[in-house]
Amino acid sequence: MPEAVEITEGEFAGWKTWPSDKFETGSGPFYYRLDADGGVVTRFRVEPRHLNAGGAVHGGCLLTFADFSCFAIADKDIAGRGVTVNLSGDFLNAAVEGDVLEARGEVTKAGGRIIYVRGLISAGDKPILSFTSVIMRVKS
Repeated sequence: MPEAVEITEGEFAGWKTWPSDKFETGSGPFYYRLDADGGVVTRFRVEPRHLNAGGAVHGGCLLTFADFSCFAIADKDIAGRGVTVNLSGDFLNAAVEGDVLEARGEVTKAGGRIIYVRGLISAGDKPILSFTSVIMRVKS
């Protein structure tokens, strides 16, 4: 995995991101850090460019954030490079401009080359998207 960069200014000071991923940076940007319990939390603030024609966060944006979150959650288990083999999500509620979306999750299994992740994206106490993913480790 490329080196993460810590943000030093603004709303997300102290959070990290992977600026080398041009798609995620352009789509989000999305951020992650460890919480007080040592778990990974990811976050971003919804802007007008994240919305669909109905005024809610576009499903593609939510799935892109879920994918980013899976890699942040599984970072120590990946220990190098990985690729998404499967990503699925269940849309539970809508998120709107100004919401701060946060994801938390866990690695449910990490075997030889395959890592399984599940998590939930929320806006405050409101669940937005539940997700599961399969990541395959890639030899450099």
